[in-house]
Amino acid sequence: MGEEDDPQSLLLESTSSHGASEAPLKRIGTQWTAVAHIITGVIGAGVLSLAWSMAQLGWVLGPICILCFAGITVISTFILCDCYKYPDPEYGTIRNRSYMEAVKLYLGEKQQGICGVFAQESLYGTGIAYTITAAASEEQQSLQIEVYTCKITCQAANTSNLTRGAILKSNCYHREGHDSPCDYGDSVYMLLFGLVQIVMSQIPDFHNMGWLSVIAAIMSFSYSLIGLGLGLAKVIENGAIKGTITGVSASSILDKLLLAFEALGDIAFAYPYSIIVFEIQDTLKSPSPENQTMKKASIYAIIITTVFYLCCGCFGYAAFGDSTPGNLLTGFGFYEPYWLVDLANACIVLHLVGGYQIFSQPVFATAERWFAYKFPDSGFVNHNCSCKLPLLPALQLNRCRVVLRTAYVVSTTAIAMLFPYFNSVLGVHGALNFWPLGIYFPVEMYLKQKKIRAWSREWIFYRSFSFLCLLITIVGFIGSVGELVIDELS
Repeated sequence: MGEEDDPQSLLLESTSSHGASEAPLKRIGTQWTAVAHIITGVIGAGVLSLAWSMAQLGWVLGPICILCFAGITVISTFILCDCYKYPDPEYGTIRNRSYMEAVKLYLGEKQQGICGVFAQESLYGTGIAYTITAAASEEQQSLQIEVYTCKITCQAANTSNLTRGAILKSNCYHREGHDSPCDYGDSVYMLLFGLVQIVMSQIPDFHNMGWLSVIAAIMSFSYSLIGLGLGLAKVIENGAIKGTITGVSASSILDKLLLAFEALGDIAFAYPYSIIVFEIQDTLKSPSPENQTMKKASIYAIIITTVFYLCCGCFGYAAFGDSTPGNLLTGFGFYEPYWLVDLANACIVLHLVGGYQIFSQPVFATAERWFAYKFPDSGFVNHNCSCKLPLLPALQLNRCRVVLRTAYVVSTTAIAMLFPYFNSVLGVHGALNFWPLGIYFPVEMYLKQKKIRAWSREWIFYRSFSFLCLLITIVGFIGSVGELVIDELS
């Protein structure tokens, strides 16, 4: 069962901490760098769709669902933090430096193989979602710098591409009027975002991107605050709070259920970050126990994100009611001041540049470690070459890294161009991965580590918790897939 006897298992692992010959890794991360990493990975695409989700669920279920997902995320993260070291959460001698490595240690290789499918799909899907979102924001910036501000921050899966487009539309609306047909394709902006990510993806690993996470976290705060301000100003301008207890009406009960289920999928996308918990925790320095530091960082980060989510979702729905767009900053509920809308979309793009890397680095590490194990004597895989650019220090580039990471970025960009449906893509991705990665595997690992007796009070609690979250995943997936099919056919 050792790693040397199972080379294929390396394809499912991000890192390996079990080898005796592994060089010591210097960990310099702190509680606050962990908070920055978490906020960078969580706040982003998801926040932009929350006002739309609130509109589907109404004033009662909307806020309740956001708070419930926050509580679920806290429980899931806490049990994962205790699984970082084995056999003891604080004094264990074995570190699980990746999610896949932990699943293999606690649950075995068969479960690891199943988990690997969901894990890689989750990370890869997030890259696609971020590409769509960033492109929209870029478009909006370029063509609408003189238009009325976009609606509060909403959906995030397509934020990169959506943001660029939002800026273009903002300028067009400002110049031609709010009723003008200001439509611009997202494909060019997806390609631009992809080019930026090809460059950024050459950052070696998590330990070299603390600065990027800090910048991205600042950007997420910036556009969230702008969204809050715009929403509050719109509510004051309207002189009333829009929206109803039951949310947006639909032509039939089935349509209403599909939209409500899709809203659950969007909220599910906005919260969990279980797949990157171990990578972030592995950057933390001692002597303070890493699990305690990570728990504190998670509490701070989840409180901050929940406050932003509630404010963005509630102010967005209060401002636009049944007309709340799927993506507030790129859906154009706001038109003026156009420069502030453009600034918010620019912040979204910068944040998604960092967020894309947060979720892509584990995939890069998985593939590169497998190739290094499979081809230990290959110069193409294992040797670095020096690259000197004007006015910059010499860079050490690995040819295998350049090829693999470039191909990865190209593939996510191509798929985003084929399926540029913001809310539906977010909902499918969020629902599909919420239960298996955020709930099932963490609960199973925790029960194994703590050796919790079957049918004990604690065992019943965690099993019930897992089953309830499974139901949420099922209904969210059904609603999101249904709406995705409708979008594609229309």
